[in-house]
Amino acid sequence: MEIFNHNSNIPFLGMRKYSIAIAIFLMVASIALIAVKGLNYGLDFTGGVSMKVDYSKSVAISDVRDALAKGGFDRALVQSLGGTREVSIRLQPKDDPAAMSAAGKVNLDRIAADVTKALQVARPDAKLKSRDYVTAEVGAELKSDGTVAAVFVILGIMAYLWIRFERRFAIAAVATEVHDVLVTLGILALVQREFDMTVLASVLAVIGYSINDKVVVFDRIRELFRLARKAEPEEILNRSINNTLSRTIITSLFTSITMGALFFFGGTAVHGFAVTMLIGILVGTLSSIFVASPILLWLGVSKKDLMPVTRDNPELARRP
Repeated sequence: MEIFNHNSNIPFLGMRKYSIAIAIFLMVASIALIAVKGLNYGLDFTGGVSMKVDYSKSVAISDVRDALAKGGFDRALVQSLGGTREVSIRLQPKDDPAAMSAAGKVNLDRIAADVTKALQVARPDAKLKSRDYVTAEVGAELKSDGTVAAVFVILGIMAYLWIRFERRFAIAAVATEVHDVLVTLGILALVQREFDMTVLASVLAVIGYSINDKVVVFDRIRELFRLARKAEPEEILNRSINNTLSRTIITSLFTSITMGALFFFGGTAVHGFAVTMLIGILVGTLSSIFVASPILLWLGVSKKDLMPVTRDNPELARRP
């Protein structure tokens, strides 16, 4: 299946000055947005009240959310606990102003009572099983662990590409991965989309998805470098992007359709994951086409870099 002709010759490398300038602008703007507006951290990172509620009969998550919204807790996070009769409810203390003292202390019993009352208006069989207050220190640890995980993923990708291809490919891949992550986070900061653990998971997934697109293009670059005798690096890189363009667009399109289905039919618990993935797919696809190869060209990649080492060693070349 092809959208674009395999042998098309769209001059992507001819646009490299503009594409790199736009990429740098987006990175700088994203850093500014994250620094000024900040990410809208959810309960997973800021702490809050966590409750477990039992029902004597099956209950739909949507009904629980509706009952809480009518009671004034429209920002509560509701999840099923492995069955149809027990749910987890998490919310910020500020969602119940009556339970906050003038000194900022949280009245956990008052919040639990207010939530239970709101639920029992719709379903009298709702019973509070447990309630707890999660401090912000736990959220700070999660943020730190998530940052470390993202850094290790990027460094691992760099090490793999350094071994599998060549150091210039590793540098180009890491540069574009940093671009993809920063721009994705910048968009989240701009729209103030809630940043919770599912969004963090999708950011890590974006890193993996994005590098997959780039490896496909890199592999084609290496193949064409070894096949072509007199072609210039710019021509090889441009042909590689064109050869893999249909594959890149089709893969991104069908992954986006999957994320769209997840958004519309998966429930609010996965909305953050789906939205972040959709942003990351768009950003990653564009960087694979317009950013990664221009960086490779700027780094001076050539046919010599990809030839087997034995060709340069007469002693090794004579061995069977």
